[in-house]
Amino acid sequence: MSTHIEDKLSYLEMQIKKSDFKEEWKESGVVQIVGDGVATVTGLIDVKAGELIKFENGLSGLALNLEEHSVGVVVFGDSSTIKQGTIVQRTGKIASVNVSEKLIGRVIDAFGNPIDGKGKIIEDGDVFYEMPLERKAPNVLYRQPVNEPLQTGIAAIDSMIPIGRGQRELIIGDRQTGKTSIAIDTIISQKRYYDEGSPVYCIYVAIGQKQSTIKSIYNELEKYDALKYTVIVASSASDTASLQYYSPFTGTAIGEFFRDTGKSALIIYDDLSKHAVAYRELSLLLGRPPGREAFPGDIFYLHSRLLERSARINLNDGIAREMNDLPDSLKDVVKGGGSLTSLPIIETKDGDVSAYIPTNVISITDGQIFLETNLFNSGFRPAINVGVSVSRVGSSAQNKPMKKIAGKLKLSQAQFDEIESYSQFASDLDSDTQDIIDTGRRNKEILKQGLHEILTVGEQCSLIYASINKYLNGIAVKDVKKFKEDFLKMMNLKEKTLLDKLTNGQWDEKIEDSLKKICENFKFSS
Repeated sequence: MSTHIEDKLSYLEMQIKKSDFKEEWKESGVVQIVGDGVATVTGLIDVKAGELIKFENGLSGLALNLEEHSVGVVVFGDSSTIKQGTIVQRTGKIASVNVSEKLIGRVIDAFGNPIDGKGKIIEDGDVFYEMPLERKAPNVLYRQPVNEPLQTGIAAIDSMIPIGRGQRELIIGDRQTGKTSIAIDTIISQKRYYDEGSPVYCIYVAIGQKQSTIKSIYNELEKYDALKYTVIVASSASDTASLQYYSPFTGTAIGEFFRDTGKSALIIYDDLSKHAVAYRELSLLLGRPPGREAFPGDIFYLHSRLLERSARINLNDGIAREMNDLPDSLKDVVKGGGSLTSLPIIETKDGDVSAYIPTNVISITDGQIFLETNLFNSGFRPAINVGVSVSRVGSSAQNKPMKKIAGKLKLSQAQFDEIESYSQFASDLDSDTQDIIDTGRRNKEILKQGLHEILTVGEQCSLIYASINKYLNGIAVKDVKKFKEDFLKMMNLKEKTLLDKLTNGQWDEKIEDSLKKICENFKFSS
């Protein structure tokens, strides 16, 4: 009898060993309260902050509030399909997005899913990298100085408020003053680098924008052949606050992929005002205590931890591979020398830069480009107020010709703006003051640029050289636009080599003499 039992036990033991059964433990919880895109869940004892949660109906969520007896979960999708008593499970995964170069040219949502109707992005068997959405910013050891220019193609910015690779430059102003236009022009300006084989990959993050606006931006980038190095991350005005909160982190994770693999990237957040409003909505629904203007106390930390991730990484590959919070999937392909430049956009009301969110972001960034409604309405576009705008990187982010030629331009224009405001009350002006006003007015006309009218550094340098050295002072202000067109046409036809030298950063006495002779001998007929 005992032998028979032993045979059966040994047979069962053998069958168990052969089976593919694997023990799997999943911590589950139950929804107690749900509404307005937020669920309160109990039972998830070991859940992590920022962990993805799965609801039994297939929806995902993000654990944001970790309280003693419950967890506040932000729901991604229609929360009306979730009821009290719905079962939820931990995934054990921190929120992340799958990234590869196949994202270029596509429009994706906050999860990395395509929304442009062009089919799947990452096919079975494709190589991709899982990038966490929340990640520590690189510390000082892993950074190098910001001293390589990122050209915007806009003369007023490249000459007076230069932007360097790895910098964070705020674009701020009232609605309808051209903030998005500057960002799109900057993306289009990077086509030159793509054509030269050293692309600056661009990520445009649309937060709370109308779908028609996102579509028109897509069409503009397609028209100017800029989609071949651009990714659009879109969370429209019709999306939930949770998706609008999530999308800038998705865009940053994509930018970090390019940065950490030794490439240059540019990210535009359009705009962080709407991002702050979305976060305020989520925070109030989660029961967090409101502070100034009903924003939660950590609103500054939200934007600082996002923008601090923009950096120019140390050239040393070994040091770059040791970077803090480097995803495991990236460790074999990390290279030094990459950069992520950010252009956050903030919308003000009645030009009030002292409001809560504008002052927060101004203090985080390395300078700001301030757009003024009065300048825009008067026809000066881009409507940049030179006196208020600043780049804390300065001439370090300019090439040699631009440093030499435009070094005095900002001071000269600030002086002109001050004198011009008083000159209207004076009937008699001395010759020096009149000279400053004449030169300033012509400089102002030279700095005007139409929408998507991109200028190379060489074209900018030659125009500014002619204006600041008073070769335009004999030309009527109304004729400066025609002079600009004729002069650039002549330079591109007859002096293309000189323009290329200036664009590539070459500058010496011979080049300066050539530029001087060209300006002296150029015949303009109005």
